[in-house]
Amino acid sequence: MKVFEGLHAFLWQSPSANNCNTYLIDGPRKILIDPGHQALFGHVEEGLAGIGLGIADIDFVICTHGHPDHIEAVQSLRRATLRFALHLDEWQWIDGVGRQMSAAFGIDVNNFEPDFFLKEGVLQIGELSLVVYHTPGHSPGSICLHWPETGALFSGDVLFDQGIGRTDLPGGDGPKLKTSIKQLAGLKAAYLLPGHGNIIREAAEVHRNFEQVESFYFAYI
Repeated sequence: MKVFEGLHAFLWQSPSANNCNTYLIDGPRKILIDPGHQALFGHVEEGLAGIGLGIADIDFVICTHGHPDHIEAVQSLRRATLRFALHLDEWQWIDGVGRQMSAAFGIDVNNFEPDFFLKEGVLQIGELSLVVYHTPGHSPGSICLHWPETGALFSGDVLFDQGIGRTDLPGGDGPKLKTSIKQLAGLKAAYLLPGHGNIIREAAEVHRNFEQVESFYFAYI
């Protein structure tokens, strides 16, 4: 689905299989955010085909974190001209404790080594400026991306429509997740684009969601 000019969302809506939402920033450089599970990547390929693109058109892949339902399909995209980015803390977690989680899914983490590591601050890709926020809590190196020009906030599994990321997986940390969400709440966001579930549109609705999440969930993490 087209969110606005230059941004497409391939939302995962199956009630029976877990996978993440995938987003495409469709500019001079094609940027895919969170490609999802490899076995379910056909969902993204169909979405790309619907707008006249294929995986060979993708220039950059950015993963908000390293859980298999967000990162595994990187394997389907790897080629010499594609650049893949992840936060350093997340890669160190994947390459350490996270190997057990990956192995449970039959995933070889050696297939995912990033081409470069994300840092908090401005990420410049051609003329596009995104702001990277290190937002641990769901996982040690989770990041969120803010596109100030449009007000789009890609929240990964840190924050959802009326929900938050789980903290009971290895590397999860409730107090850190609270801090991360509070950090994001101060941004000017007109769209909340989460890793799972529905997109929230309009700044007032995004703000209301932050308030609801804090008032309900913060007592439990």
